[in-house]
Order: sequence, then structure tokens, then C-alpha cells
Amino acid sequence: MADRTTNDNTVSSQPQKTIEDFDPPQKPKRNKYAFACAILASMTSILLGYDIGVMSGAAIYIKDDLKISDVEVEVLLGILNLYSLIGSAAAGRTSDWVGRRYTIVLAGAIFFVGALLMGFATNYAFLMFGRFVAGIGVGYALMIAPVYTAEVSPASSRGFLTSFPEVFINSGILLGYVSNYAFSKLPKHLGWRLMLGVGAIPSIFLAVGVLAMPESPRWLVMQGRLGDATRVLDKTSDSKEESRLRLADIKEAAGIPEHCTDDVVQVAKRSKGQDVWKELLLHPTPAIRHILICAIGIHFFQQASGIDAVVLYSPRIFEKAGITNDDKKLLCTVAVGFVKTVFILVATFFVDKVGRRPLLLASVAGMILSLIGLGLGLTIIDQNHGRIMWAAVLCITMVLLYVAFFSIGMGPITWVYSSEIFPLKLRAQGCSLGVAMNRVVSGVLSMTFISLYEAITIGGAFFLYAAIATVAWVFFFIMLPETHGRTLEDMEVLFGKFHKWRKANALLKQKKNLSHGDGNTNNGQVQLGTKGQVN
Repeated sequence: MADRTTNDNTVSSQPQKTIEDFDPPQKPKRNKYAFACAILASMTSILLGYDIGVMSGAAIYIKDDLKISDVEVEVLLGILNLYSLIGSAAAGRTSDWVGRRYTIVLAGAIFFVGALLMGFATNYAFLMFGRFVAGIGVGYALMIAPVYTAEVSPASSRGFLTSFPEVFINSGILLGYVSNYAFSKLPKHLGWRLMLGVGAIPSIFLAVGVLAMPESPRWLVMQGRLGDATRVLDKTSDSKEESRLRLADIKEAAGIPEHCTDDVVQVAKRSKGQDVWKELLLHPTPAIRHILICAIGIHFFQQASGIDAVVLYSPRIFEKAGITNDDKKLLCTVAVGFVKTVFILVATFFVDKVGRRPLLLASVAGMILSLIGLGLGLTIIDQNHGRIMWAAVLCITMVLLYVAFFSIGMGPITWVYSSEIFPLKLRAQGCSLGVAMNRVVSGVLSMTFISLYEAITIGGAFFLYAAIATVAWVFFFIMLPETHGRTLEDMEVLFGKFHKWRKANALLKQKKNLSHGDGNTNNGQVQLGTKGQVN
């Protein structure tokens, strides 16, 4: 009888469920404040995009006006990528010193000066100096935009928001192509100078807009400013609960005890970042080594698969395909920029729904087929020494398909993936290494494309890029784990198994399911990450 009474009391003490309790959980609304911050930060990437787009058309007029050779054109177009290494190498230290926000201001200011110098250039040497200054600004912008966006974004929309830099690169490319067409009617000596000088305008808006941005919460914690970090996290998280959990993760990564709740606390400073480089390069753990290989690998293959050859030299590609009129060539490049921008916008909505791996693998597979088709069309035209309409149509179609497939996966996911996998204390330096690889490969490819296609034919060049993209697909399939749904501070649990990462991923999913099943023991809290080693 006593047992029955106890049982009745237990049943009656449980809350009665209603029909609403059985509804599927509602997806949290996208955080508008984090959305606005990501847009402002990612505007730095429009600087690189504009430069890439505008130089593809401006090179036609610069070559005629300054009477320079094809080799000098190659160097002029590609050298900015190597100059940007200086900016990306300095950006990690700078952003740790003055903060992510003011590093963005610095990037815009340097590019502003570089764009004006290029616009007023009177000879090739002056123009190269302007490229040098603008390149440093581009290097800063490339490194800091994805880092800031990843650090300010809630986990539910991190992929969506971190893909914004690639969106703005593509928007900049499109603006550059439109600028080419708009100023092409002016006198030759004036048109290309206006094309380049107008690039200073976006950096002005960037400097003004950044004043409305908060500082990165992770940088604030690293400075011991817990009060400021908490306020930013409250605004950029989907809920107060997520804000507390994100703060706890960041404090743990920064070595701050969980019980510290003061607005300002003392944080042990590393001596000039030497410990970071030792941990990253000299004595990395298996997890860090795996992360570094993945980050550098994805940046290498993004550029080595030929995207800058297509974007920078699209007028030459269309000329080889049989389009000889300058206006028609520039209109075709505008079509390339339009397709690239549209498909990157599509990708931003799928990166957090489909996941990183499926989009990346599908994207690279499409790029391989497009490059083979482009190489085939150009080879047929080259061997027949004349214009073949169906082959010309094939070439234009394959170029558009190639940039579409690139933009749906390889373009945005490279920046999303590399910015989210590094632990907090290694993130700025780790991302700067990835960007450095990206720019080196881009620079080498840009400065050798004309020489390459003269040596092995233009069709052969694209067959070579198709072979590199095939190697990339195999590398991604074997080495890159899915990071969708993981917290930034939880990544090193997933990495470290190299090609055996699937086992670790399965165990993490099992732990996540168990934590959901034990919801009562966690007082209803959602476990965003699992700290601990997976064997």
C-alpha cells in the first residue's frame, strides 16, 4: 500500500504533458545583430574582389597604354597576391595586439592609399608600388574578416555568416567587371586609371561602418575583459543560455577559471606569441597537426585548381574561344561575375543545412568536369585554327559552370572551414598561415598562366588544373571531417585521427545523443560541446 502511495505521488508530481510538448523543436531565428556584424566585417573582402575583377579588364588597356610585355602583365596581375603575404603575416599579431575591429580599419586604410596610388600611376614602376601598398591591405583583410566573423557568430549560423567574406569577394569581382565595362569607353590613358582609382571608395564606407561593430568576444576574453565579452555574447547568441556556455568555453580555452566572474580579470600574457608558433609548428599535438594540414591543404587546392586563371584571364580565355571584340569580351566577364555572385549567395543558405563536406565534394566534382570540358573546347578550337561556334559556346558554358561549382562549395567553405577549426589561442596565427598559402599559390598561378598556356597550350593548362582538382577531391574525402554543428572550442576532439576521423566523429555523435538522453541531469541545459579526449 505504501509502495502504491509512493508511486502515485511520483506520478502526480510529474508535470502533465500537453499536445504542444510533442511538437518538433522550433529552429531559433537568425541573430540579426551577429548578421550585421558579419556583413560589416566581411566588407573588407570586397577590396580583394574588386581588385581581381578590375585588373582582368584594365590589363588590356594598361598593356597598350604603357607598352608592356605579356610577362610584365603576368607579374602585374599576380604580384598583389605575394605582396598580400606581408599583410596576412602581420595581421595575426596585429589583431591580437589592437583587436580584430581596428585591424579591419587598418586594412581599409592601407588599401585606400594603394588604390589612389594605382589610379595616379604614370608608369609601370609607379603602378607596381601602388600594387605593393594595396596588396598589404588585401592581406590584412583576407585574414581578419573570417576570423572575426567566426568569433562573433553563434554556432547555429556560423557557417552561413563565415561564408560572407567569399560573398563579398564575389561581389567585388562583379563590381570590378562592371567598372571595366563602364570606363572602357573613355580614352585609353584615363579609363584604366579610373577603373583602379574607384577601388578606394569601398574602403571609406568600411572605415565608417566598422565604428558600429563590437569587438570580438574571444579577443575581449583574451584581454581579461569578461564584462565586455559577456555583453557582446548576449547580443550575438541565440539565447542567454548559449551566451553563458560560449563564455565558459572561451574562458576554459583562455585558461581563466570558471568561477571568475569579475568584469576585468588578469590573464597571463604569452611572450611575443612565441609559444603559439611553437605549439603550432614545432611541437604540435596530433590534433593540431591534423588541423594545420587540413587548413593549409584546403587553401592550397582552392587556388591550385585554377580559379584565378579563369577570373583574372577570362578576357583572354574568351579571345581564345573566338570572341575578339573588346566589348563582347568584357560583357562575357560581367556574366562570369554575375554567375559567381549568384551561386555564392545560394551556397550561404546551404552551408549550415547540408554541411561542409557534401557541398565541398560536390563542388569539386563539378569543377573537375567543367575544367575537362573547357580544356576540350579550347583544344578543338586551337587545333582547327579557326572559330568553331559549338566549341566557343562549349567554352563559355564551361567557364560559367566552373565558377558556379566553385562558388557553391570550394569558394566559401575554404574560409568557413579554416577559420572554425583552430583552437582559440592558435586561431589568428593558424588562419594567417592558411591565407599565406592561399596567396602564394594564387600569385604563382596568376604570374605563370600566360607562360603555362604558351608552353602546353591553353587546353592543356585546364587539363592540368582538372588533374589538380581531382587530387583535391581525394584529399578532402580522406582528410576533412564534417565540422557542421560543432563548437569552435570543441574542434580538437574531432581532429587528430587523420584519415581515421570517422571513428572519432561517430563517438562524438554517440556522446551527444547520450547527453540529450540525460537532459534531466543537466537541468535542461543544451550541451554545445564535449570536452575530453576521444580514444
